[in-house]
Amino acid sequence: MHFIHNLSINPVLKTIFFSSFLSFIALTASAVSSDSIPIQDIKKSVIQNPNVHDPVMAFEDGRFYLFSTGNGISMMSSSDLSSWNPEKAPLDPIPEWAKDSVPGYNGHTWAPDIFRSEDRWLLYYSCSSFGKNSSAIGVLSNTTLNPKSPDYKWEDLGLVIQSIPGKTDWNAIDPNIITDKDGNPWLTFGSFWDGIQLVRLMPDMKTPLGQTVTIARRHETPSDSHTNGSAGQNAIEAPFITYRDGYYYLFVSHDYCCRGAKSDYKTVVGRSKNVDGPYLDRDGRDMTTGGGSFVAGQSDDYYGVGHCSVYEFNGKWCFIAHGYAKRDSGASKLFIREIKWKDGWPEIQP
Repeated sequence: MHFIHNLSINPVLKTIFFSSFLSFIALTASAVSSDSIPIQDIKKSVIQNPNVHDPVMAFEDGRFYLFSTGNGISMMSSSDLSSWNPEKAPLDPIPEWAKDSVPGYNGHTWAPDIFRSEDRWLLYYSCSSFGKNSSAIGVLSNTTLNPKSPDYKWEDLGLVIQSIPGKTDWNAIDPNIITDKDGNPWLTFGSFWDGIQLVRLMPDMKTPLGQTVTIARRHETPSDSHTNGSAGQNAIEAPFITYRDGYYYLFVSHDYCCRGAKSDYKTVVGRSKNVDGPYLDRDGRDMTTGGGSFVAGQSDDYYGVGHCSVYEFNGKWCFIAHGYAKRDSGASKLFIREIKWKDGWPEIQP
C-alpha cells in the first residue's frame, strides 16, 4: 500500500482520496461513514500491516474483521485499520471429526473464507497436513462477528467436503464461496494435484450437489498424481471467484508460497460468462490448460503476492492478499490495493 504513503497532493485532495479509500475497504453492504475511522490513521495502518497468510475480511457495525491461517483460525479486528486487536480463535475447541478425518491435523487451520448468508456468517476452513491431500473443509456459523456481543458464538456445522489419497485427485483446502446470478451457492477450492475444483452446494450451504469439476490447472491434461499421492508440479491454488458486469472472475495463485525470500507466488485471473467456466484469460487461453493473466506478484517491494480475496463496496473494488515483503526479509504481510477495471479486466494500482 505504499501508493498511499507516497501520495504528493494537496491536503484537500488527500482527504478526499482517503475518504474514498475507506469506502472500498468495507466488505459488506453495510454502510460506513468516513467519520467512523480517523482519516489520519489510514496512512499509519498501511505502514503497520500485520503478518498474515491467506487473508479474508468482513465488515460489521463499524469494525473490520480479518481471518487468516493460524491455530484454530487466526482472527483480528480493528476500528481504524491501524491497530489490529487479536481475537480468540473461532475454531475452539478443535472438532473431533476433523482430527479423526485428517491424520496429522493438530489444529493449525488453513485458508478460511468468510461469507454472509442471510442472517448469519459462515466461516469455511481447511484441515490438512502440508504436502498431503488427506484434507477436509469444514464450516462454522455465527450470527455476529463481534466477540463482545451476547449473541456471539461460533457453532461448528461440520464437514463440507473431504479429499482422500488414492481416491480423489484434488486437495480439499483453500475454500471460497460464490453465489451465482440465480442465488445458487458454489464452493471452489483446491491446491496442486488436479488443480482448482468447483462444486455446487445445496441451500444448506454445506452439502455438495453433484460432482466436482476442474476449472483451472497448470498443465494441459489431468495429472496421474492420484496413483502415487503426490502433489506433483501443478503449482496452482487459492481460488477466489467474484462477479462483475456479466462475468465471473476467477483469481488463483501460481507458483510457490511459504518460502520467505524465495517465494515466487503470483496472482492471475480469467473470466467466464458461466460460474462453472470455461475461464479464459485476456489472450483467450483456457485456465484448465495453464492460462491466467497476471494481476500481482514480484515487484520492487515484494518477492511474491498471492492467495487473494476480492471485494466491491459502493462501486469501489479492493484486492486483499499476502505479500512476501523485501523490506522485512520475506515476511508475509497484509497486502491491500485498489482495483481499477480496464476493458473488463482488473488492474492493481501501483
